[in-house]
Amino acid sequence: MAKRGHNEVQESLQELTRIFRPKDPRKFVKDYIRKYRITGGYEDELTVIVERELTRLNSSAS
Repeated sequence: MAKRGHNEVQESLQELTRIFRPKDPRKFVKDYIRKYRITGGYEDELTVIVERELTRLNSSAS
């Protein structure tokens, strides 16, 4: 995946995480990959991004 495209995917996923605050990051990423037709093999990496963003949101809310 091209670096520029990768950053766009990351930013989009972070934005959606802030909006929806998913309870199950893995399921959220699977739905995201299916909906936006992301190339396979990035599920773990994207799940980590969602988990990190949720942790950041939870810590800033405290």
